[in-house]
Amino acid sequence: MYISFLQFKPEFGNVSYNIDRIQVLLSKYLKESAIKPDLMVIPELANSGYLFSGFDELEATSETAGEGEFYNSLQKISSENGINFVAGFNEKSGKDFYNSAYIIRPDGSFDVYRKIHLFDEEKKWFKPGDKPGIYSLNINEEEVKIGVMICFDWFFPETARYLALKGADIICHPANLVMPYCQRAMFTRALENQVYTITANRIGKDINGSKDIFFTGESVILDPKGNYLARAKTDSEEIQSVEIEHTIARNKFLNPNNNIFDDRKVNISIEQ
Repeated sequence: MYISFLQFKPEFGNVSYNIDRIQVLLSKYLKESAIKPDLMVIPELANSGYLFSGFDELEATSETAGEGEFYNSLQKISSENGINFVAGFNEKSGKDFYNSAYIIRPDGSFDVYRKIHLFDEEKKWFKPGDKPGIYSLNINEEEVKIGVMICFDWFFPETARYLALKGADIICHPANLVMPYCQRAMFTRALENQVYTITANRIGKDINGSKDIFFTGESVILDPKGNYLARAKTDSEEIQSVEIEHTIARNKFLNPNNNIFDDRKVNISIEQ
């Protein structure tokens, strides 16, 4: 199977532009590449941009899960091309907003994961999710389990470990990274859990009034041994795909005598 990331520069507050830009990049890639991705990850808050200053901006760029322009666009592409998407979006549910990710399948079904660990001023705007993101996809008539975490979720090793313990073959990671650590740290998340990881970051800068924030790009795909299979540039819009054998992630033996899950000691007292 082929797994991919789409790295691009969303325009803050311009949902239609962001959807069009994703469509243009993906259409160009499908025409020029011999590869058709089975699974593609798109950055965090890809429909809206990131740097909010008021709830009116969240309201204007949000959508109810499964009903908005962003969902409809990705679902159409998914159905027509057989691509499973994990894509970050600004979700409204009732009176609340969530930093969420769609899991969109070619058969028309979808799920939504809500970011659990909110970063910095995200706590002003979004409510945290409360359910880990583990989902099943049908790819080439095989069940593939994916885990989903969003951006700052990576900083908490329990997030990736839980997803791996629940059987994730691949951890999908939509992101708007601003700190310089994650792309290096995903080596550890992949290796310590023996899973594939896909971090889809954005590029560029959001500017809102007197505030601005810069994003680090450099989306990455790693294998269960921590090898970097793909790495984007820090400042270019691009799609990269790699072919993997997802069942490799189900082997949790580091060597004949060490199984990384069976060897875990979970009931050790740290009290002296």
